[in-house]
Amino acid sequence: MGFDKSLLSEDATLEALARRFPNSHSRLDLCRGDDCAIFKGDRKFCVSADLFLEDVHFRRSYFSAAEIGHKALAVNISDLAACGARPTAFFLSLGFDESVGEGWLDGFFGGMAALAGKYGLVLAGGDLSRSARLVVSITVIGEALDGAGFLKRGGSMPGDAIFAVGELGLARVGLLALEREGEAARTKWPACCEAHLRPTPKVEAGLMLARAGGNARPPALMDVSDGVCRDLPRLLGLSGELASHSGNLGAKLEYAESWLHPEVVAYWREENENPVLQTLIGGEDYALLGSCAPDMAQTLRKAIPGFRLIGKVTGDGELRCDDVNLAGLRGFDHFA
Repeated sequence: MGFDKSLLSEDATLEALARRFPNSHSRLDLCRGDDCAIFKGDRKFCVSADLFLEDVHFRRSYFSAAEIGHKALAVNISDLAACGARPTAFFLSLGFDESVGEGWLDGFFGGMAALAGKYGLVLAGGDLSRSARLVVSITVIGEALDGAGFLKRGGSMPGDAIFAVGELGLARVGLLALEREGEAARTKWPACCEAHLRPTPKVEAGLMLARAGGNARPPALMDVSDGVCRDLPRLLGLSGELASHSGNLGAKLEYAESWLHPEVVAYWREENENPVLQTLIGGEDYALLGSCAPDMAQTLRKAIPGFRLIGKVTGDGELRCDDVNLAGLRGFDHFA
């Protein structure tokens, strides 16, 4: 039986899945396509899951065991932050080969436990198996704040402010530098490598945004894992499983080079590339990307550390940054 290579893109794979599995259920307020699934009940909670695979998401050649443990959990916690959820519990399934010893496992669990303790996450269960390569699968559970609901993608309107919380562009530079230079990259590009190896989920910002949404039209929110160019259409409902073709939303971004970390600017100058556009391609930032009503924007900017207004939602169907059409730029795709 032939292998259909036409399916080898992330969006096409999700479309094939959607043809077989309904995206609604009587027990769910929100099913697939957002950062978390949201269950119905008196006390609302949400769930998300991620794989973290050796030589796909990380390499042991430049990740320490503690960094692998930290990042595997951090990327899941970031999904909870994107829903404005308080982290509660997680399940860990782990597969590893004979090269993994007790010392490595102690470092791995130590990095993961330190992050779990910071957010009050309890390890509630999981599974272990022998595997040809290191495989980490984590499922996280979060709960809604009292008086606040979960935040979702979609719901943006023309004129809404577009914002980001956290640094953009650092993690991609860290990845590229580590791939090219190995351990030496940690000395030349320390902030970028730290962003790639040990991302910090924006939990407190997500909770503050959820509280703000309790008294007004809630912000639309997601985390930036595949780059702004790929994730912004998902936020606006232009792509992904929550895509809605009922509107003609677009975005006009205004992103200043002066906002970028000096390491990001220096790296892309060395490569003779535009630092802003390369930052928007990005990937693995685990910053938050959202939109909100214009009258909410300045209040949030003053209240939330790292909150930056980066543009506005339009009704023309185009995605632009400083008059550059972003349609030809693509972020990370596992299958591309």
